[in-house]
Amino acid sequence: MAEASSEIKLNGLHHLALVCRDMERTVDFYTRVLGLKLKKGFDLPGYGQHFFFDMGNGSELAFFWFNDAEPAQPGVAAVKNIVGSRQGNISSAHGSMNHVAFSVSADDIVAYREKLISKGVDCTPVVPHDDVVTGAEAADHPEAQQKPWLQSFYFLDPDGIMLEFCADLQPGLAHADLPVNAEGLKADGSKISGL
Repeated sequence: MAEASSEIKLNGLHHLALVCRDMERTVDFYTRVLGLKLKKGFDLPGYGQHFFFDMGNGSELAFFWFNDAEPAQPGVAAVKNIVGSRQGNISSAHGSMNHVAFSVSADDIVAYREKLISKGVDCTPVVPHDDVVTGAEAADHPEAQQKPWLQSFYFLDPDGIMLEFCADLQPGLAHADLPVNAEGLKADGSKISGL
């Protein structure tokens, strides 16, 4: 794995900024349904609003409302389908935000899913994510496929933004496959698995 530069030290996520169609509906969903605290909200005179929710541990989720925003374009600016959907994959366009994952305790994830369902939110089942190793090193780590690393479930907010509640089960193996270029080729000339 490539080592991070010591010149910049990040302290985690400060905030993600998303765009909603109806700020009132967004505030209701994130406060009443998900239980986030609304920290700040203000007008952008002449063209919109900007609101911030506390996600815990110093991280915030922010939303803009713009009076000239384009309508949602699933598969372009947001995910095409929710994880596990029979309709297809979760692709979204370059430059888009695919989903927001909230960190939760493994001890609480099932109860949180049930709580959201009781509030009318359509949630996927809780899914275990194996500690995946791909590429040339996959054969060296057969234990990865039988070793759940994370578990999570997914749901959509009122604007179709895919959200995830994600719990760490154990540390994953320190491994990163070669990244692909714009044409989908790795530095060694290979393609991603399955293509």
